[in-house]
Amino acid sequence: MLSDRALAAFRSALGAERVFDDAATRALYACDETPRRVEPDAVLFPTSHDEVAAVVRIAFEHRIALTPRGAGSGNVGGALPSPGSVVVSFECMRRVLEFDPANRLIVVEPGVVTEEIDRLARGAGLFYPPDPGSSAYCRIGGNLAMNAAGPRAVKYGVTRDYVLGLRAVTGDGREIRTGCRTTKGVTGYDLTRLLVGSGGTLALITEATLKLLPAPEAVATLRVCFAGNHSALDAVGRVMHQSVMPCALEFMDHRAIDAIRPTGAADDLPPGTRALLMVEADGATADLPRQIAALEAALAGDGLLETKSGFTRDDITRLWAARKSLSHAVKQIAPLKINEDVVVPVSELAGFVDFIDHTANAHRLAVVSFGHAGNGNLHVNLMVHPDDADEMERAHLALDAIMLRVLSLGGTLSGEHGIGTEKRRFVPREIDPVTLDLMRAIKRQFDPHGLLNPGKLFPD
Repeated sequence: MLSDRALAAFRSALGAERVFDDAATRALYACDETPRRVEPDAVLFPTSHDEVAAVVRIAFEHRIALTPRGAGSGNVGGALPSPGSVVVSFECMRRVLEFDPANRLIVVEPGVVTEEIDRLARGAGLFYPPDPGSSAYCRIGGNLAMNAAGPRAVKYGVTRDYVLGLRAVTGDGREIRTGCRTTKGVTGYDLTRLLVGSGGTLALITEATLKLLPAPEAVATLRVCFAGNHSALDAVGRVMHQSVMPCALEFMDHRAIDAIRPTGAADDLPPGTRALLMVEADGATADLPRQIAALEAALAGDGLLETKSGFTRDDITRLWAARKSLSHAVKQIAPLKINEDVVVPVSELAGFVDFIDHTANAHRLAVVSFGHAGNGNLHVNLMVHPDDADEMERAHLALDAIMLRVLSLGGTLSGEHGIGTEKRRFVPREIDPVTLDLMRAIKRQFDPHGLLNPGKLFPD
């Protein structure tokens, strides 16, 4: 537990009303979306950069580990407290510090909800492209920590691609600024891109300068039904080899479709549908029919059962109903979802999905796969009962096999969720020892005592 002296120092820096060490608060902040729980010794709520710097300096003096937290919506344990740590919650740092439409940028604190950034930008004819599935409630600080993405990444890229600069505090309390306010700049090392995706292990980010883009005039959607996974994923390859870049290209496998059938969301799918693609295009209103026609031509092929298009908001909402119902539907299969967001080359997707099917059958598991097919980013969901020891053992064996296959195909362990606590044992399979040593050396430069989000990212 925290010493009285350290607790008093935190209260002096933040005010007693923003330092909590009671049992109820510690229990509330003991987990993120992963099933494990570790109660922190206290929870702190800074409201400014200066207060974050003060917190880090006190922690450095008293050798107290800090666990940064946004909304706690991550599912790899990135915000899971380490034993004896103090949670630093950024939910009170939710100011927009500057909005500059003329230069297409916005400066925000880490507690700002991601969707609010996009909403503000659209009021000025701009938009913020990264669109994680939790954007309605996740915080931009967590997005920065994990380099979050979403369906639009296939055309527009990920969080890292929209960060011009950062203000942050290192693990020993030094205050740093990285990057610049312009879209071009090569002065010094690119510490901005280093910090984005580092999972809060190098520095605590207190401000982010984000790039915005002109908002597209309109969006159109295709819902495309196929007789099987191979047909759908072969179509993905064709789409990604023609000139019209979709702004979303989402895939659902046959188990995902089976999962939504009890909800009624699959009632209007044609008989025999065993795979589904959601394809979107955006841009000038007058150009959308041309884009949709080009995408339909690329999607046509063996196994195609039906294509439906939508150009109005209501039609688009109806077409997305099957995909939007999936997250809730899979939770009815089993109480625990082991969610892996692996990435393989697009050309390997069909074979990889076959391997997942074979692995699921061999280990007698319910495995639902869907995701951002245009990037090769697949969400592999092992649905399990945590009180069934035999099933959990089979799940871990299946997970090992899936991870090994991902790496053998030239893929990577995570596309947008990060590593956190849940994947770090696999990291040495992807990153060689020399590179891991260099990464650990970088960690020591930023955080000499290893106090920032310990137990994350790297294996022990």
